Amino acid sequence: MMPPEISPRIISTIFPATEPLLSTRFDETTSTLWIALQSRFRRTHHLAADVLQRLRELLDQVAESELRWHGAGAEFPVHYAVLRSEHPHCFSLGSDLEHLLECARKRDGGALRRHAMQSLDTLYLWATAWNHGVTTISLVQGRALGAGFEAALAADYVIAEEGTEFGFPEILFGLFPCNGAMSLLGRRIGLAAAERMIRGGRMYSATELLEMGVIDQVCPVARGDIAVREFIEEHAKRRSARLAVQRARARMQPLDYAELATVVADWVDVALQLGEDELRLLETLIRMQRTDFAH
Repeated sequence: MMPPEISPRIISTIFPATEPLLSTRFDETTSTLWIALQSRFRRTHHLAADVLQRLRELLDQVAESELRWHGAGAEFPVHYAVLRSEHPHCFSLGSDLEHLLECARKRDGGALRRHAMQSLDTLYLWATAWNHGVTTISLVQGRALGAGFEAALAADYVIAEEGTEFGFPEILFGLFPCNGAMSLLGRRIGLAAAERMIRGGRMYSATELLEMGVIDQVCPVARGDIAVREFIEEHAKRRSARLAVQRARARMQPLDYAELATVVADWVDVALQLGEDELRLLETLIRMQRTDFAH
């Protein structure tokens, strides 16, 4: 249900309610497309293949419609897009670790590569597909790990509620993030600091990341929707100028797709070399995430 503080005149769902993957709401009053990752029947909230496919279809649809949203027999310009999660304690726990574990045990490099490239392509589109004609915002209300953290960072702005946790735990089981973490973090805090974060594998609070310059705003718990709406209202007052600044930033620090794809290739090579001790650690992390998600 839409929080009471957000009262758009148009609410439309692009995918059937029987498909618990993504839901969309369009707020005509602020020209904002709200995209929500759906909870998946008490399963750990991963960016699994079907979720990635739906998100990519949505991004492509808006791009092909020349940044316009169709609903209620009319069309409207999309000026802002907000990515969030419907789960109260989890933005996204990252890639499908069960799939990773299965492929690593089978030494199936092809399957690993296909899933990693699907994830990379989708997050790359979220970061670039709309040519910065739309201001993108990640609203993080709960844990954002691995590829979930990368998805948050791929937006123009990141707003998080107090108590939110972020991290790249991949190094703990012998891997590293492969969906642009180094590039996305590097654009915000520099490559040396980005490498330290990825190499350390620790969890960070929203407050810590705000102080580091990784995210843009921290708001009180349960006030995320309001914070986003207030941000949009302020941004819209000088939208043309602020879009020009966004485009300049993108030109000066572009995401290099070829480099990102090379990171995926390196990641697959390392994943195929994981030993039994590392795979057992991965199993433990999967069990912990299941427990966290169930509460």
